[in-house]
Amino acid sequence: MQHKTITALALSLLLFSACSSGNGSGEATTSGEGETTPAKEATMLSEEVDQGPFARITLPDGFSISYFAKEVPGARSMVRSPSGVIYVGNRDGDKVLAVRDTDGDYTADEVIVLAEGLNMPNGVAFKDGDLYVAEVSRILRFPDIEKDLNNPPAFEVIKDDLPRDRHHGWKYIAFGPDGKLYVPVGAPCNICESKPVYAAIHRMNPDGSGMEVVARGVRNTVGFDWHPETGELWFTDNGRDHLGDNYPPCELNRLKNTGDHFGYPYCHAGDISDPEFGEKQPCSDFVAPAMRLGPHVAPLGMLFYTGEMFPEAYRNKILIAEHGSWNRSKKIGYRITTVDYNSNSVASNYKPFIDGWLNDATQDVSGRPVDVIQLPDGSILISDDMAECIYRVTYTGE
Repeated sequence: MQHKTITALALSLLLFSACSSGNGSGEATTSGEGETTPAKEATMLSEEVDQGPFARITLPDGFSISYFAKEVPGARSMVRSPSGVIYVGNRDGDKVLAVRDTDGDYTADEVIVLAEGLNMPNGVAFKDGDLYVAEVSRILRFPDIEKDLNNPPAFEVIKDDLPRDRHHGWKYIAFGPDGKLYVPVGAPCNICESKPVYAAIHRMNPDGSGMEVVARGVRNTVGFDWHPETGELWFTDNGRDHLGDNYPPCELNRLKNTGDHFGYPYCHAGDISDPEFGEKQPCSDFVAPAMRLGPHVAPLGMLFYTGEMFPEAYRNKILIAEHGSWNRSKKIGYRITTVDYNSNSVASNYKPFIDGWLNDATQDVSGRPVDVIQLPDGSILISDDMAECIYRVTYTGE
């Protein structure tokens, strides 16, 4: 098992630089949620005007953003272990990383390559000392991973019969309150009818056995979390492409009953009948989204905020990382949004929380948020696979 370590000295040399700007080619690369990534020619543009790397990032009063870790190649899904190690998946690359803040100053000192040569290892989860990694067709387990991060154990394959399709084949995984591992399988296309294993969220035992479907008609979810009070699963879903700039909206969904069907490929966003497949089943047959999100904003990771650092108004609020559109005539997304809900879990008040990675005037993009997780002190981390870093957001009220 090969591994590499980026030490604190190497990280410190990057203190005044922005996050990585990519391959420097200026060419678009196949990336995003089934899309082509905007060219990585734009770094944190604000550095060029000598106002610091986050001059264009806007947050509510009292909030601040900083780097938790720089030079985290292709940073995608994240999970934090009880010891504080942040494990990071990668979709366009082949590596799984461990990011460590060894001195507790909320700035990473070490980035360790745990494994390489993997097939789109986007999803990461942690349970009972073991790290779980989702490839396209396999679920891997690294037993007792933290015994020696610099000499990680060989992985075990606990599931190897998932579909091999790379189209929407990258996966977000997480353990639910029931102790089971939740694993989605995206649709193998933009829009099509497919076998039941596709366009669904599954769950299985930690050893890979007992896989069952929990949600159907889900085109491509790359983020979910459980309601802190009801334990219900909520998840984002990326809407189909090529119906124009404004259709259909992406979705935030709530799973009330195991096996619920959320419409794909027949119906989108609750009431938009698909022009190719909509005649086969009416929208009334399916579960409507809890909240319609922006069209093509590519919502990925989501989190119920339960910390105490942010103001009381943020308690149990939903935070969503919007990776950003790829095929609209005018880009949207590239931000963190929030959604409220009431005592009956009715969602409302969808609005921006952090934005500025997209310059609306020039349409330049300096970053693409992917995932959001919460630290024990109540601050949050945001991964960015375009700028290749992890941000930390805090609240001081000052």
